[in-house]
Amino acid sequence: MSGVNKVILLGNLGSDVKIRHTSDGRAVGNVNIATSEVWRDQGGEKHQHTEWHRLNFFGRSAEIAGQYMRKGTQVFVEGKLRTRTWTDKQSGQERTTTEINVVQFQMLGVRGGENGGGGGGRSSERPRRQEASAPEADNDAGGDGGNFDNMPEDIPW
Repeated sequence: MSGVNKVILLGNLGSDVKIRHTSDGRAVGNVNIATSEVWRDQGGEKHQHTEWHRLNFFGRSAEIAGQYMRKGTQVFVEGKLRTRTWTDKQSGQERTTTEINVVQFQMLGVRGGENGGGGGGRSSERPRRQEASAPEADNDAGGDGGNFDNMPEDIPW
């Protein structure tokens, strides 16, 4: 029996998405997302813990994330954990990181109800939400990052 590698996060972006391109022109986007939990202890004192996660977007998903998501954007993410190891050029030490390769995401809005790019604020009409998804296969494989044939050129929020 095979295992399951699925991550689901709901949090806010810590910065704008950074986009770069591979030698074959494929877009890759990286950003950190903060997830926070708040609780009260037995004495009624409030506590908060924030965890940071590194997200990787590929192909068309990266292009959409880079165009519409900004610092503070709340986003729902589904993806797969990937661990990679490399040698630090400055120290020569081996480093390891665990990241989330995004399979599907949905932009929900901007933290604090601010208007601007990345999901829009509140308005009198109900905002439309746009989903973007990457191929179900491993994101390191080629592909267009999802089927976006029916997506409008300018996504309104």
